[in-house]
Amino acid sequence: MELLSPIDTIKGVGEKTTKLLNKLGVYTISDILLFFPRTYLIYPEPIAPNRDAIDSLISVAGRIKTSPKYFKSKNHMDVLSATVYVADIPVDLVWFNSNYLKNSFEPGKVYIFYGRLSFDKGRFKMSQPQIFTPEKYEEIKKQLLPIYHLTKGLSNNLVTKAVREALDKCKISDDRLPEEIESKNDFISYSQAIKAYHFPESYDELLKARKRLAYEEMFFFILNSRLQENNIAALPNEFDITHHQFTDDFMDSLEFALTDDQLKVLSDIRADLSGEYVTQRLIQGDVGSGKTIVAFLAMLDVALSGYQAAIMAPTEVLAKQHYISFTKWCNDYGIDIPVALFTGSMKVSEKKQMQKLVDENESCFIIGTHALISEGRDYKKLALVITDEQHRFGVSQRDKLSLKGENPHIIVMSATPIPRTLAMILYGNMHASVIKQLPGGRLPIKTCVIKESMRNTAYKFVSDEIEKGHQVYIICPLVEASETTEAQNVIDYSKKLKEHFKDKYRIGVLHGKMKPADKNQVMEDFANHSTDILVSTTVVEVGVNVPNATVMMIENANRFGLAALHQLRGRVGRGDAQSYCILMNESRDDKQSERLNIMLKSNDGFYIAKEDLKLRGPGDMFGVRQSGEFSFRVADIYQDADELELASKDVDSIIKVDPKLENYPKLRSTLNLFLADQFYVL
Repeated sequence: MELLSPIDTIKGVGEKTTKLLNKLGVYTISDILLFFPRTYLIYPEPIAPNRDAIDSLISVAGRIKTSPKYFKSKNHMDVLSATVYVADIPVDLVWFNSNYLKNSFEPGKVYIFYGRLSFDKGRFKMSQPQIFTPEKYEEIKKQLLPIYHLTKGLSNNLVTKAVREALDKCKISDDRLPEEIESKNDFISYSQAIKAYHFPESYDELLKARKRLAYEEMFFFILNSRLQENNIAALPNEFDITHHQFTDDFMDSLEFALTDDQLKVLSDIRADLSGEYVTQRLIQGDVGSGKTIVAFLAMLDVALSGYQAAIMAPTEVLAKQHYISFTKWCNDYGIDIPVALFTGSMKVSEKKQMQKLVDENESCFIIGTHALISEGRDYKKLALVITDEQHRFGVSQRDKLSLKGENPHIIVMSATPIPRTLAMILYGNMHASVIKQLPGGRLPIKTCVIKESMRNTAYKFVSDEIEKGHQVYIICPLVEASETTEAQNVIDYSKKLKEHFKDKYRIGVLHGKMKPADKNQVMEDFANHSTDILVSTTVVEVGVNVPNATVMMIENANRFGLAALHQLRGRVGRGDAQSYCILMNESRDDKQSERLNIMLKSNDGFYIAKEDLKLRGPGDMFGVRQSGEFSFRVADIYQDADELELASKDVDSIIKVDPKLENYPKLRSTLNLFLADQFYVL
């Protein structure tokens, strides 16, 4: 079985399963081997059922005194029920369409049941619990069982079997990193790491596998960046872009004054645009720091100098928001420069009309999503390219937009608070500027961390804010309920919320599995105040600017990295009203509480990222990822900061003596495989 063989060559993977796996981006044997678990199931020690454990996944050990009962439900489902006694505490058990289980246990014998505990009509209950003998449970309790991302119709068991079959039948090459690096860093082999990341025999083995794979991803990413830097000669700046007084007059007439940080970054950009060479600049601006107005001012200088300037946004809603802002500024201040918009959902006739506008105006603003780089788009005098929330775009996408012009200047903007040492590694060939100050008039967001016992108080606060005419975000980690994960999910949560508020408020639901058009509609409804509460996964992180939203409530906040929490918190606090962030802490771990309390100390994303780095250890790898925006399969720039720095040093040591990798032919071919697989997006 070859690595590039189709996925349906695996035994047990038929046409239906192939289509489901394709939905998850799995097409080949290589894809399934690199389809790593999102977390692991570790069976807990059995406990006595108690009120604190309600809605949690637990194990109970006890005896069933009488044989299970079988009956038909009202909707004609087969139901099997029994009662297990944990000491003297009864727990009612129920299984649906599982008649084969009725002979699985003997009355009076001890069994262990694993499932989600509920409480109804004064009794503890478990639905669809797994059944184990004490001996079997003792054995399985020592294992880390992989839990994969799934789509409807695809079971975790089926993915597990497919991965095992691929590992058994396919040979994985270990000849990837130079031998001296493997030896110096004491890495386990690549094939061992792949196997251990799927099916670790111990927690220690999992950490070794993760270290190897995370390092390798970042090593090849940095190696490619360094090779690109070496191949790029300093290009002469052939654009005659000057600093225009009209831009300063426009800036002075704004209703708000720019911060010192904004003015410093604008000065840096102006120096780039009028300098001797074409430049690339990274602007790191904390959430809500006002990067967009700086981008507009830079683009205004470019347009007034007779050139085109483009800004590419990651979502249609954000692109449209930029378009509305740019158009309003032009209309309000008499700026006679056309504004073009390109998005994927626009009609062909609309795109043709916008392209005509671009063709007829050497000086204009161009705004859009990835539709800016599609076939048929052509920009004759493109002098400046800006990518907003740039980590959402691949290097190739950014370069493709640049190639639409004649070596334009490039600015990339990011709200991800990356510590300077890491930013220098990730963006080695770019000048860097930072906007830390928030615009004047913005009130610091008040943040609190609360436990489940305070939920009703939190909902009362939410209700009070809505009654004042404001709006609320509520973030959940999951889209749908999972039998293996304890976490809120947007679908069930929105139903519970409607019941709690008795349909008093308009509730929108947003998650990554929705069609783009549906996502855009939900976000636009919230931006237009057609909904009061938006229940969402983290896809809302890069979203619309809704000054009227004053509450960000994050469920299972303990499952998120602090950088991610800070990004989400930045969705509120954009108007002149006081805003709030409520972090629901479901963890009983004091260390998790200590981490979350960092959010109470500061609204500075860079401080939070630095403090989080100090606290995070190898045991923190099972939450919602810190920097999933960069889309490494395994690596996380915060979690694996040490490996990132190590990989950077190792790459530099190779490039220093062999800048073209002439003595590393195998390393070059492995790099090409890595890039072809599109391991990362940056």
